[in-house]
Amino acid sequence: MLDKQTAYKRAIAKHLYFNKALSCADLSELTEKSLPLTTRILNELIDEGVVVETGYANSTGGRRPQMYSLKADLMYIVSVSMDQMITRIVAVDMNNNYVGEVKKLELVLANNPDALHQLAHHIDQYIKSTGIDKEKIAGIGIGMPGFVDVIKGINHSFLKTENGVSIVSTIESVVGIPVLIDNDSSLIALAELRFGSVIGKQNAMVINVGWGIGLGMILNGELFRGYNGFAGELSHISLFTNNKMCGCGKSGCLETEASLVAIAEKAIHGLQQGKLSILKNLSLDHIETTSEAIMDAAVKGDKFAVDLLTEAGYHIGRGVAILIHLLNPELIVLSGRGTVAGRLWLTPIQQAVNEHCIPKIAKDTEIEISSLGYQAELIGAAALVMEHYDELDMIRNRNHGSGVMTQ
Repeated sequence: MLDKQTAYKRAIAKHLYFNKALSCADLSELTEKSLPLTTRILNELIDEGVVVETGYANSTGGRRPQMYSLKADLMYIVSVSMDQMITRIVAVDMNNNYVGEVKKLELVLANNPDALHQLAHHIDQYIKSTGIDKEKIAGIGIGMPGFVDVIKGINHSFLKTENGVSIVSTIESVVGIPVLIDNDSSLIALAELRFGSVIGKQNAMVINVGWGIGLGMILNGELFRGYNGFAGELSHISLFTNNKMCGCGKSGCLETEASLVAIAEKAIHGLQQGKLSILKNLSLDHIETTSEAIMDAAVKGDKFAVDLLTEAGYHIGRGVAILIHLLNPELIVLSGRGTVAGRLWLTPIQQAVNEHCIPKIAKDTEIEISSLGYQAELIGAAALVMEHYDELDMIRNRNHGSGVMTQ
């Protein structure tokens, strides 16, 4: 267990990571510690090379306070963002900036018994390619689709393991660095809470528009996962009698009509039926390229592409209406891969809300597009590591000795 002073230093480091720059008074208020104690600890962290002075805050009258940040290259986080087909990996510094280019690779999860070992290998190779000493990596955060049990470190949908071995321990055995995993939509919501549209909000729903329709829920200012960690499966609310089988094994789920895969299927079918469009050569074998082409065409004003997104957006709006009735959120944020299409989603979603919601309940709920977009999951995976920084540090310390932060 950490002593009080070390624990307070950890708390300051976490606040600086999530806020980028804070004054001594800010830190004192956030940590609920006295100003003299906070000043002393800050000075110690500066002497240790953990914290740096970053100038003065903008003037609001009176003396401008000195601002402090973490030293950018003090430590790094390896952030991993996964969906059913594409995995992205990047190193993040202590100012939440990417180090180098995002590594993107095809890693199909469905019906791939070797997917976990492939993932561990790719992460290990990526770390080696960066030249970053593993001692300077605080941890690895991984967002992934499926029913993720964050306590047991397993995924009931993908990356199956045997004999009770967890995903976490499997990857740690290869890379030698602490690992944390979570559901992709939960991490997108965490990114929005810490760095995006949900900062300062108490109750918000973050919808992940991708190969499914994921949901991360912020309730009472915190990420809500439910009893077993499986809360937020908006994608599998049964809204249709369309006889379309969903990946979950049921029919009529929201994702069968509103996901990017469903949109791509409808686009291909429409073109085969003679629909006029600038879209050409679409294929489900290249679903990422196809979905990007559809959204790009819609942004350019292609009527067929706009109609496809409008129909899907309306269906998402029906799901949003249910969320508003159940949870009365102050904010709905559209995030994830699909937000490349931007504001084109808003009108059909709002139309569905207008038609399916009791006006009194819906009138104060704002709906907006994420400013983080497709980067949200990578940002959230890094944030996951810093949310649990104390625990990861203790894991490392069992093998490498103690200290505030490794340098």
